Amino acid sequence: MKYWEIIADNLKKAGWSLGYVSAIDSRGRTIWIADAHRDNEKRFVVHADEKLTAFLELEAAVEPFSASSFL
Repeated sequence: MKYWEIIADNLKKAGWSLGYVSAIDSRGRTIWIADAHRDNEKRFVVHADEKLTAFLELEAAVEPFSASSFL
């Protein structure tokens, strides 16, 4: 299991719904966009040059809003 998959599993266990996609920016570079949201209207969207980096940033963004710590 890859580290980003572990982060995704932990976020899901903490009650977050997730999505991610790769895209090409205006300079032709691949970027990764990841988002997490809950029914309580909390939503976070991050982007990074690498998938793992996107998930690490997403994890850091949602951690203060999680009911229990998953780090």
